[in-house]
Amino acid sequence: MPAAAQHRRTRLARTLAVAATGAAVLALPLIGSTSASAATTTSATTATTTAGYTDNLDGWIRESLAIMAEQGIPGTYDGIYRNVMRESSGNPNAINLWDSNAAAGIPSKGLLQVIDPTFAAYHVAGTAYDPYDPVANITAACNYAAHRYGSIDNVFGAY
Repeated sequence: MPAAAQHRRTRLARTLAVAATGAAVLALPLIGSTSASAATTTSATTATTTAGYTDNLDGWIRESLAIMAEQGIPGTYDGIYRNVMRESSGNPNAINLWDSNAAAGIPSKGLLQVIDPTFAAYHVAGTAYDPYDPVANITAACNYAAHRYGSIDNVFGAY
């Protein structure tokens, strides 16, 4: 079989495998349901924050950005996301128990790995006073980064 034909055949097989996987995933909510509408209702429900944002990393960042805009704190979605992924991989309960801060008894916590004194100093009114609260953690960290580096967008390593 010529190389071009073999390539098309491989690509077709991959496309069919992906389509079949997608169909299987779409069918999963129907298992155990008495009708398609029952599955649609439960799968369409998405948890939201009290402010109406989705209760996931995307929503937490967007809610933080809205608060930051009101407070004049600079930063972008991409800058926050990049730093969250580096610091905690998106886990709002992350805690660093091995670095120098932890050795001093003040471990870094939350999405952007903020220590308690920094969180307290840069906490933004209107957010929870809890370093593990995703929106409070992001907003306080971005406030700190704005004061120290001009913006979270200027942070490319541990801060």
